[in-house]
Amino acid sequence: MANTRSAEKRNRQAQKRRARNVQVRTTLKTAVKKAREALAKGETTAKEAVQGALRALDRAASRGVIHRNAAARRISRMVKAATRAAKEASAPAAK
Repeated sequence: MANTRSAEKRNRQAQKRRARNVQVRTTLKTAVKKAREALAKGETTAKEAVQGALRALDRAASRGVIHRNAAARRISRMVKAATRAAKEASAPAAK
């Protein structure tokens, strides 16, 4: 329980930040999940889904919701998976 006015204010600020961070994190998880599912299924909309996930990761990192190195790592893995999926999709057509 906050005992001073400044502690009460910090508590209010923390609650606002937490609500904002939860919303950003939820949006991020959804975007990444959609991108992974699209890549796994080999859908034609996978490229757009990956772009949306990368945008969400960048936005979360810039807002401080996730660490910038964590965002960079996840972006790298997402791009790597997208590249691999694109190669697999084009390989049968080349034969």
